[in-house]
Amino acid sequence: MANAPITSTADTDPVLAQHAFPVGKLEDYLEARIEGFARPLKVGQFRGGMSNPTFMLTDGLGKRYVMRKKPPGKLLPSAHAVDREFRVISALAETDVPVAKAYVLCEDEAIIGRDFYVMEHVEGRVIRDFSLPGMSPADRRAHYAEMGRVLAALHEVNWREKELTTYGREGGYCSRQVKRWSTQYEASKTDDVPEMDKLIRWLSENMPESEQTTIVHGDYRMENTIFHPERPEILAVIDWELGTLGDPLSDLAYNCLNYHVADPERGDITQIELEEHGILTEDEYVETYCKARGISPPSNWSFYLALSLFRLGAIAQGVYKRGLDGNASSPDALKRGAKARQLAEVGWRIASTS
Repeated sequence: MANAPITSTADTDPVLAQHAFPVGKLEDYLEARIEGFARPLKVGQFRGGMSNPTFMLTDGLGKRYVMRKKPPGKLLPSAHAVDREFRVISALAETDVPVAKAYVLCEDEAIIGRDFYVMEHVEGRVIRDFSLPGMSPADRRAHYAEMGRVLAALHEVNWREKELTTYGREGGYCSRQVKRWSTQYEASKTDDVPEMDKLIRWLSENMPESEQTTIVHGDYRMENTIFHPERPEILAVIDWELGTLGDPLSDLAYNCLNYHVADPERGDITQIELEEHGILTEDEYVETYCKARGISPPSNWSFYLALSLFRLGAIAQGVYKRGLDGNASSPDALKRGAKARQLAEVGWRIASTS
């Protein structure tokens, strides 16, 4: 199921042994805090996510909820911040950005052993293949356009009005990202990857002269959205773990990495005729986004692409290290070592030829 091109948000597997928790305590907690919640509780686990384990909760009346919790084991500093996820989806509830309804955040580890939050279950499609198999060219174009529309809407949200001034820091985002992911990479390093070291130096020497500050998702891609079951409409943006205040162009560049990196597990659009296939080219996608926001296309696009590839490489290395340590939330984590190297190589190629 993990590699299926399109899955339903109702699809789950049995809970992995390393992520099991006391269901009875969770029932007590939710019954006291969510109106209409009914015992008994059935639990399944979603596959695909490799950071914060995610579960389907079905109560005694058949109502579905989704729970995300911190993974087991020793965690890197500032990682797996479920409280931040809960905060931002709560703040975005009355905006043009579609998100699931947030119900409750629990920071008492006595309940299930880790911090967690519960939100509504959104019925829809999770699209894991960026080439959109089985769709017409018009439908593919519409799905890509919708993905860009929602990203532009996110970056237009007034974060001050939404009381998110402490969600991140204004300005200096790119330099902080290089510092943060360099530190995280070194903490989870297992092998020498020269391209990662080169990227760290190059990025530090080529910072943008000015940056806008908006809410950024940090991991915005098609797989982290839930589409309507039948039409090209996003019903919810999910997986907000890396959200913060930052440079919106970093979000846009990250969202465009599928134009540069082939991913056998998520479809390869680097070798197809995009116009004939119906998928917006990278230039069209960036232009559409910029028009939606009323801004000019970036002149230093290579920097943002290289930064995004570096970040993703560092994240992949962290997942790989957790897999070696036996506490990753997905059995696919051990594949990420090679992925980290591939991303670093592509990032350095873009940086060194810009």
